[in-house]
Amino acid sequence: MENVKIIGCGYAKAEKKLFNTDLEKIVDTSDEWIVQRTGIHSRYITQTKNTSDLAFEAAKKAIKDAQIDVSLIDCILVATTTPDCITPSTACLVQEKLGLNGQECTSFDLNAACSGFVYGLSLASMMLETYSTILVIGAETLSKIIDWNDRNTCVLFGDGAGAALIQKSNQGRMVSFTKSTGDKDGFLMCKGLSLQEKEMSYLEMNGKEVFRFAIEAMPYSIEKVLEKANQKIEDIDLFIPHQANIRILKHVAKKMKIDFDRIFVNLDEFGNTSSASIAIALAQAKEQGKIKKGMKMVLTGFGAGFTSGAIYLEW
Repeated sequence: MENVKIIGCGYAKAEKKLFNTDLEKIVDTSDEWIVQRTGIHSRYITQTKNTSDLAFEAAKKAIKDAQIDVSLIDCILVATTTPDCITPSTACLVQEKLGLNGQECTSFDLNAACSGFVYGLSLASMMLETYSTILVIGAETLSKIIDWNDRNTCVLFGDGAGAALIQKSNQGRMVSFTKSTGDKDGFLMCKGLSLQEKEMSYLEMNGKEVFRFAIEAMPYSIEKVLEKANQKIEDIDLFIPHQANIRILKHVAKKMKIDFDRIFVNLDEFGNTSSASIAIALAQAKEQGKIKKGMKMVLTGFGAGFTSGAIYLEW
């Protein structure tokens, strides 16, 4: 469905702001090294909250922003790679926290890694044939799967959540494109529980291969979604990409001839929050007044799997 409008959004930070200088005390790294290679200055790390707690906080802010009664929500979709538990879903936990027990509400999780929020919006827009108001959340507590002795990963990731409420509307438009290719070599993965290993594994990443995938996948996704929407690069007012690495964003901007001031960036503060990344950036861009009525926007991401995708929005 294309006649879709985001009616509200919000985001939640984890409690502790961890600066690069703090990481200097943990692993062999430096603020200069991290900033030059990633553009990240800090990230937020949770100490007492789980994924559903951050998701709930972001949801409450989205509901307030939309100025609707919570009882209107009849579907909750949470994109995450770090759920509170294997079951029940994080979405069901959020449903309970919102006080929606006992009413007809469909809740479930989706795992598409850093593309999760894009996948969630894409799926939710199709589900508006059945549901009236859908809450889409990207939420992560990546700190619980990070090896804090591995400087290749611990400097990159943070915790947080972002949320958006969508409804069917003739005053908005949403077009989506998603794709997954498979990652046979395991360049980005967290093995988790298996029959052989009874302990959770840490996130593992081959940075060079992920970079190589990202600089191809993001332009391709943008081109495909603009083709579907019958739009051109120059028509887009604002790009909100997955916040992974400033070098990736600059490479994509140069390749696609996009003025960098049309790209929203907050990775310097938040780092890479995976499924929450684009959701947080969207909500923060709106909070900062960077999103205006009538604007044309593109959200785009890539992640483990390998997954990728883009959303074209008319605000």
